[in-house]
Amino acid sequence: MRSVARRRRAGAISADGVGKNTAARGLCDALNESGQKAVVIGFPRYGETVAGVTIGRFLAGDMPVAVTPEAAAVLYALDRREWLSHIEEARDTHDVVIFDRYIASNMAYQAARADPAAARNLMDWIARLELDQFALPAPSLSLYLDTPWDLARELILQKAQRSYTDRSFDEYEADIALQQRVRANYEAIVAADLLGPWRVIQTSANGSMRPREAIVSEIACHI
Repeated sequence: MRSVARRRRAGAISADGVGKNTAARGLCDALNESGQKAVVIGFPRYGETVAGVTIGRFLAGDMPVAVTPEAAAVLYALDRREWLSHIEEARDTHDVVIFDRYIASNMAYQAARADPAAARNLMDWIARLELDQFALPAPSLSLYLDTPWDLARELILQKAQRSYTDRSFDEYEADIALQQRVRANYEAIVAADLLGPWRVIQTSANGSMRPREAIVSEIACHI
């Protein structure tokens, strides 16, 4: 999850099924109640951008051609580029902008689908694509919601019906080995402070998810 304050950019970012949407919405509510003006922007924009529609088809397993990690990376980056005017408006009219998935998500997932030897180069290329070529604003602070895989899997199953698929797991969620590589990539991104500073938030304790209020309160301390 990424965030900042007073005219800052923020985003919620982590692997699937970690409660990022719930935490992002809870943080937004808490910040607004405290007197700051906050908003959540989620990606992909399924059904609202050309790239978002295509990503939905890809995740639903409905693409007639293979989608390489590089092609997928461009789609996810383009989805944000198509939404750039909305991002800039939110940044100019709010104290805090919280992103539910942002650039690091693209880096972690596409690198997990690539040859391990090429993973870091691909992550660096994605960062340059989104920040330099597509001119997306860099996050001021990122927070990683660290959730054990078994709990994350349960949360995925509890998700409401998605707009892009009627299956319990989409193409990414169904691949356990991929999810484990994604987690490793996030840990590498966090350790190297790629895209800027990171903080790690533990979302579980004693084998169970922590209360949403506790997670949101800890996140707010970093804002």
